[in-house]
Amino acid sequence: MTSAADLRGVVPYLPTPLTAEGEVDAAALRRLCIHLIDSGVHGLTPLGSTGEFAYLDFAAKEQVVAATVEAAAGRVPVIAGVAATTIRDATRQARRWAELGADGILAVMEAYFPVPDSGIADYFTAIADATDLPVTLYTNPNFQRSDLSLDTIDRLSHHPNIRFVKDASTNTGRLLSILNRTEGRIGVFAASSHVTTAVMLIGGRGWLAGPSCLIPRQSVRLFELCEAGQWDAAMELQRELWAVNQVFARFNLAGAVKAGLRLQGFDCGDPAPPQPALKPDEVAVVRKVLERVGAL
Repeated sequence: MTSAADLRGVVPYLPTPLTAEGEVDAAALRRLCIHLIDSGVHGLTPLGSTGEFAYLDFAAKEQVVAATVEAAAGRVPVIAGVAATTIRDATRQARRWAELGADGILAVMEAYFPVPDSGIADYFTAIADATDLPVTLYTNPNFQRSDLSLDTIDRLSHHPNIRFVKDASTNTGRLLSILNRTEGRIGVFAASSHVTTAVMLIGGRGWLAGPSCLIPRQSVRLFELCEAGQWDAAMELQRELWAVNQVFARFNLAGAVKAGLRLQGFDCGDPAPPQPALKPDEVAVVRKVLERVGAL
């Protein structure tokens, strides 16, 4: 198993399967995790964006992390999401996920009011201080009220437990700026919003992304081509798989991933209300693109 401190490769953002009553379906989550591991992924991330962390209470999050750790059974690292509006809640999550057996932390900052750079740095530093687990910073300016600036990322990169950043800005140039500014102190992961082959070419370590749940084998193959420096073959496969990224950019991400997984025989329920499930015509769009890339 690749250690969480040396994480590389394809690490899917897991959906959170929910019953009709809105409870976590731990059995469905374990089944999906085993399928993804058997498909060759390099890690699992519960409670990322696709996992609908913003719609789950603490007890539900505990169930998600525990089920993922149980299913992984040490075969791949589990990088569990920590997201909160307060440092107190964030550090409580980090410590609990460590107790449950998580191998690493994906740190997200939720905010209602704007927070200055100093407060943002304090938040992520507190998470990194809370356990000895390696921390991946998560930056997504499309959804976050207070985002990580390059100066703040540079400052945080000196913390011994902060090892990586997953950037969902869609700006690949920003990733190169992070790599240049941090001078090897912090590794960069792409999101589904990036052309991942391009990120690998500039020195990325892989990608953390929800759509990889639907195309795990194809994603692993793309990573292997990049690692081998077979850039022409990688770009040929990237062009084919880009259709998946495009279709998921059109819809509610959790709803689209869950709709695709249901088509593949993994019923994860619907998104947590008030998020809508995909309509039949939208499901048909997802079906078409999955058939096109050989995922159905």
